[in-house]
Amino acid sequence: MTPPAGADRSPVEMAVDLLIHAPLGILVTARDELPGLIAKGRQEATGARFIGKMAVDMGQREAGKVARRVSERLAGLGIVPDPRRSAATTPGPAPGSSAAPAAAKRVDAPGTVPSGPGAGPVAQSLAIPGYDALSAPQVVQRLDGLSDDELESVRAYETATRGRKTILSRIAQIQTAS
Repeated sequence: MTPPAGADRSPVEMAVDLLIHAPLGILVTARDELPGLIAKGRQEATGARFIGKMAVDMGQREAGKVARRVSERLAGLGIVPDPRRSAATTPGPAPGSSAAPAAAKRVDAPGTVPSGPGAGPVAQSLAIPGYDALSAPQVVQRLDGLSDDELESVRAYETATRGRKTILSRIAQIQTAS
């Protein structure tokens, strides 16, 4: 039997224990315990991989929901085109073409029947200069000083073209108040 550590042992005996007996003990223990350690590691890695995949899938679903809500909100504010209305848009002249448009792009309000390409008000006849280039908040700022007829023209044009809810709601508020 080997004397306990710290007993009267020579430095040579301690070196032999440290350099030969300890590594041999580690190898024998590793040989016996290695299959169990591998199985534990594999189980942990598989569980972590499953949890990670589940977290990524949930994150992607949530990000998709947020992206849809943001897109709908931006479309509602008139900042981006409403993807639900884009199928009803008729193509206008190609960008940069010299042909003057008879009317801006049309999007018919839900439940209405299109009445032809030139039907409805045109942007040049509106009381707000440069209407088509303005964002919804910019248009809303300019609505307060308009007459009832001018408001109605803007409402009809907006309904026939982009259908921005922010503008149409504000027009309805002003018309109800007067």
